[in-house]
Amino acid sequence: MLKISHISKTFNKGTINEKQALRDLNLHLEPGDFVTVIGGNGAGKSTMLNAVAGVWPVDEGSILLDGQDITALPEHKRAGLIGRVFQDPMMGTAPNMQLEENLALALRRGDRRGLRWGVTNAEREEYREKLKTLGLGLEDRMTAKVGLLSGGQRQALTLLMASLKKPKLLLLDEHTAALDPATAAKVLELSDSIIQENSLTAMMITHNMKDAIRHGNRIIMMNEGHIILDIRGEEKQRLTKQELMEKFAEISGTQIESDQVLLTR
Repeated sequence: MLKISHISKTFNKGTINEKQALRDLNLHLEPGDFVTVIGGNGAGKSTMLNAVAGVWPVDEGSILLDGQDITALPEHKRAGLIGRVFQDPMMGTAPNMQLEENLALALRRGDRRGLRWGVTNAEREEYREKLKTLGLGLEDRMTAKVGLLSGGQRQALTLLMASLKKPKLLLLDEHTAALDPATAAKVLELSDSIIQENSLTAMMITHNMKDAIRHGNRIIMMNEGHIILDIRGEEKQRLTKQELMEKFAEISGTQIESDQVLLTR
């Protein structure tokens, strides 16, 4: 479903602030893969997601999504193919618009716009049923402004919006980092449910090793712009946090005592 081949990205090239964020990166995702991505600050995790989303062009290499070469495709033209949920609950929605209006925008993502009713009665009923699945009572607040929702409610809504058109790829960019632990657990549970029910291919960046191990069918660890660890299937199911840290130390040559040390390198 996703084929990243030999991509590299350098920021501020030729200046004193030059930083090579991605180095000959390769990653292949099969349809239905749910990959969790971990690594220290500056490892290249968000750069990789931004490259796939088309936020900025890569210097070299190629990106194929479901067989289509999207390497040179601008971000707005990838919108119909890729869904994304950001770390900040304030992003990904229009706060001054109603819930049903935000869902209508999501349903029309990537489509040509015309002069017609913003939300039809049939769509309104569909949105109500979709919101019910979140279990947050939002189906009774469809005309409320999104800006009035809590952070957790907003992330749940953004998840629904990102998956409404069943994208080829769902990108979750530390989407629970700004939430309290209980709310984060609820949003992760919803993420699992939405990905499974819609048979989506997904990548999730997280700063929590336990979450990385617990969720998805595959885990990759990045360091200095490339992937140093790729664990999947039964091996991932048996994996412990301590084993993961030991593997990182063995491959990178850096000894770590906790995930906090790893994730703030």
